[in-house]
Amino acid sequence: MNGAESVVRSLHAAGAEVCFANPGTSEMQFVDALDRTRLMRCVLGLFEGVVTGAADGYARMARKPALTLLHLAPGFANGAANLHNARKARTPVLNLVGEHAVRHLDYDAPLSADISGAAAPFSDWVRTGTSAATLGQDAMAGWAAASSHPGAVATLILPADLGWDEGGVIAPPPVAAEPRAIEESALSQAAQALGPGALLLVGGTVLEDPAAQVLAAGIAQATGATLMAPGSNRRVEMGAGLPVIPRVPYPIDLAIETLSRFDRAVLVEAVEPVAFFAYPGRPSLLLPPGCRITTLAKRDQNGPAALEALADLVGARPWQGPDVTRPPAPQAGPLNDAALSLAIASALPERAIVIDEGITRARGVGSLAAGAPRLSWLSITGGSIGIGVPLAAGAAVACPDRPVVALQADGSAMYTLQGLWTQAREGLNVTTVILANRSYEILKGELLRVGANPGPTALDMLDLRRPDLDFCALARGMGVPAMRVEDAAELHRAIAASVLEPGPILIEAMLD
Repeated sequence: MNGAESVVRSLHAAGAEVCFANPGTSEMQFVDALDRTRLMRCVLGLFEGVVTGAADGYARMARKPALTLLHLAPGFANGAANLHNARKARTPVLNLVGEHAVRHLDYDAPLSADISGAAAPFSDWVRTGTSAATLGQDAMAGWAAASSHPGAVATLILPADLGWDEGGVIAPPPVAAEPRAIEESALSQAAQALGPGALLLVGGTVLEDPAAQVLAAGIAQATGATLMAPGSNRRVEMGAGLPVIPRVPYPIDLAIETLSRFDRAVLVEAVEPVAFFAYPGRPSLLLPPGCRITTLAKRDQNGPAALEALADLVGARPWQGPDVTRPPAPQAGPLNDAALSLAIASALPERAIVIDEGITRARGVGSLAAGAPRLSWLSITGGSIGIGVPLAAGAAVACPDRPVVALQADGSAMYTLQGLWTQAREGLNVTTVILANRSYEILKGELLRVGANPGPTALDMLDLRRPDLDFCALARGMGVPAMRVEDAAELHRAIAASVLEPGPILIEAMLD
């Protein structure tokens, strides 16, 4: 057995079933091992940012590490933006990155570069293999790092000669590490802090667990605290029978206003809210100065268990609230933001997975979806745009029995549009709704927030016209059927019909 095969067999024994890949020459021995063993499904992405974004979506839904196979430092660099999103989401990902053969490194070949240095800012764990005999152990160490609660990005660098050398050894799966226990002092402090005027901010795995959400809402009911969630989250379970948990708004002025009434905050798998950027005359931290902050559970601790203990201490029961009515289908009319949000929310099917990279448009879908059938909501987490199309692909690979609806801004779609090809190749049930406003709309607001007085040159740099993008033609060119809609009722019908089809469809929604 060579080193490459020992890695593949070790990872499969640990639970790996899919490898998202864009390999090159230095990874051919791993390609061969994947082919000979036939132990994993191999999903090809035409750009490394598609590979890493799809791995993120897969791991969020599969609840275990996703594998990528990347080519040297430039290949890793191409995928780094979506690894940044994965790392901010605490998504478990293990990257296998090929390296030149050890004897070749002295010659500064054209693709030589510092892979460890490139990987470090986007990884929580980095290791370079040193022998064929220990590559399986290295893979298991990376799997264990990625699996650590609530998840991490691990990168294992694999010199080519260690992959083809004989002497590989299958390593046993690692023992799963448990989340760190909460402190008793934090529990009592949280109980004392809760009450009217207090914020209970829950994130991480709490939002992925319907029972934990219901318990958090019950604690808020019992104590008079206000329950909220961070602005961006790895995964949120939503829909009928679950409490509506408002999120901290993105616009800084609205966020400051929303949080201004709190003088105490209890954090559960969340951190103190911070602005995305610094702005003239505005603070970086969004809670009021002097707000007393208590961390009940850090992000590497067990938030749902912490809430159970807190509920016992404050005498809270699971939330019981009124059912939210599902919104009706919209009437015919132009796609302004209200009609757009209504058309999407009213069309979401049972057990949908919603991918949210709408950026500035369809902002009302989340609140309107409270009355929809149960669904999972996946957001862009690190602010690195271009995740929506591949995130949807990965989620669909993980959950082939669930329809995926991707709300995709047109500007960010162009970063990783090649992911549509992967959706077509794999026959994935993804409906991509392109929110076509023909601009980087969010940046127009940012210009004003930094105090600029934009003129034609500035606005031209944020405009996506001259020429207009034809997303229907682009989708068809990659094997995805497409249609263009300009009416709210028509959009509702198109989404409702598309989710019943087995393969991908793109709907270009021309916004008012």
